[in-house]
Amino acid sequence: MGMRIVGRERRKLRIRKHVRGVPERPRMSVFRSAKHIYAQVIDDSSGRTLACASTLSKEVEGSSNDEGGKVAAARKVGELIARICKDRDIRRVVFDRNGYLYHGRVRALAEAAREAGLDF
Repeated sequence: MGMRIVGRERRKLRIRKHVRGVPERPRMSVFRSAKHIYAQVIDDSSGRTLACASTLSKEVEGSSNDEGGKVAAARKVGELIARICKDRDIRRVVFDRNGYLYHGRVRALAEAAREAGLDF
């Protein structure tokens, strides 16, 4: 495992000491790969994923890399996860940046989700 991944794992553990998803305020976790970005809303008390969205979701798929690149795609994923949460009556979440810096795609996703009505 590369040092970059090890560093992220360490940051992830440090964040997770404080960030815990409870039923009334689940954890919104972000995963970023080279091509895609994923978000899921997790209730850690039961270990269940309550909602998920990614650049592979039907609503986002295909529109990502041709219009504005990966940051624009991340923004769409943020809007989508917020919309799914609203439909499932989830208003408040706690944001888990998963060891990534709050910058670029991670930030775009978070800000779009906030603008779309998610409270965190």
